[in-house]
Amino acid sequence: MSTKERYEALLERVARACARAGRRPEEVKILGAAKKQSPEKVREAFEAGLRLVGENYVQEAQKKREALADLPLTWHLIGPLQTNKARHAVKIFDLVETVDRPAIARELDKRAGKVGRVLPVFIEVNVGGEETKAGVAPEDLPALAEEVLSAKNLRLQGLMTIPPYREDPEEVRPFFARLRELLEDLKGRFPEAPLAELSMGMSHDFEIAIEEGATIVRVGTALFGPRKYT
Repeated sequence: MSTKERYEALLERVARACARAGRRPEEVKILGAAKKQSPEKVREAFEAGLRLVGENYVQEAQKKREALADLPLTWHLIGPLQTNKARHAVKIFDLVETVDRPAIARELDKRAGKVGRVLPVFIEVNVGGEETKAGVAPEDLPALAEEVLSAKNLRLQGLMTIPPYREDPEEVRPFFARLRELLEDLKGRFPEAPLAELSMGMSHDFEIAIEEGATIVRVGTALFGPRKYT
């Protein structure tokens, strides 16, 4: 199956999930999770209609963005960010989805200020409480949100999560529902903030995420096929 065929199949699955949830397909954006995918694969996806690309690593994203500089793509960081990479991240990415602690928020704020930009960000929440995963604990989310919202050079736009893996995607539904509830709580606490985005769901479970309110689904292998690029 070609990248174009995969993308068209994804659009159909998104539309069906939206219909089940009483939502419009335009409310959900497909983000191509391009970790270890070649620039050529990303270009094929762009030609099929993709406009959002997610990368896990700063260095890989930099190389790929340079190779695809002629395309009007929007680049999201969807992997954990070390503070010493923040100065590069603010130059490469249009949005950082993985703010998960005050230290990285402060560093991104400082570095964004130095390059004269306001950086859109999401807060990553560890809804499953897994020690092996990044993300702020749900009970610490309001304090981190307040920190981000007080930063001069950051714009908090939503939340992101990577829930525990379950063979049956239906078992992941409570985690997606929890992230939606956390966003609604933040909207109540900070009514002036532009909190509209829920980045949740991947190739295995994005349809359940859409039913629970996802506005961005991060799809890798279901769009690009197996990872081969190094």
